[in-house]
Amino acid sequence: MQILNNGIEITYFGHSTFGIKSAGGKKVLIDPWVMGNPMCPEELKDLDEVDIIAVTHGHSDHIGDLLEIAKKFNPVVISTFEIYKWLNDKGVENCLPINKGGTQTVDGIEFTMTHAQHSSSIENDDGKLTYAGEPGGYIIRFENRFTIYHAGDTNLFGDMKLIKEIYRPELVMLPIGDVFTMSPLEASFACRMLLPKYVIPMHYGTFPMLTGTPDELENMTHDLGGLQHLALKPGEVLR
Repeated sequence: MQILNNGIEITYFGHSTFGIKSAGGKKVLIDPWVMGNPMCPEELKDLDEVDIIAVTHGHSDHIGDLLEIAKKFNPVVISTFEIYKWLNDKGVENCLPINKGGTQTVDGIEFTMTHAQHSSSIENDDGKLTYAGEPGGYIIRFENRFTIYHAGDTNLFGDMKLIKEIYRPELVMLPIGDVFTMSPLEASFACRMLLPKYVIPMHYGTFPMLTGTPDELENMTHDLGGLQHLALKPGEVLR
């Protein structure tokens, strides 16, 4: 499947995890839940290279394989200050802290953390939770200025209008599963606020309670002329 001849390649690992190969050949991984991700195809679990990891929040279905991947490939890890400190304590030092409204630039790729309404904690080996800062999303602007918005885990919030006005993302990745994030109904209103060219639904179908579907989102936004729905299957690649 091809959306633009812009050198960007997006691979869906399932749930909220995406691998993106930039126009300059850098490999970005968003929310590294790979080996333990039940939606991730087996052929994607053997990663060969990761240059940058962007972490939206600390829940296990978003950072489940963060430590293993970070120690294996030594990528630059971008995360909240709290997760940054946790990573340092675990022996991962190639990290950059960030918070909402801030931008970190790595190899010409800009990562700006946005607001998200959710929670964030890390479950320790003893079952106790460590506070992981506030959750966020990311505006990612690549070397060729193609801009995406990964919303992280969130519900609908009015400042998505500002995200549209300030950053104008061409492609957005929105959770639709309901229960822990937006439902297709809320995601349809997010599309109306953001007015992207492309939307990729995520965070659905992984567990039985995540009942939202891409078809529901598409049906609720059929009147938005020009919006293309890219309902990727795990393992599918946009080139």
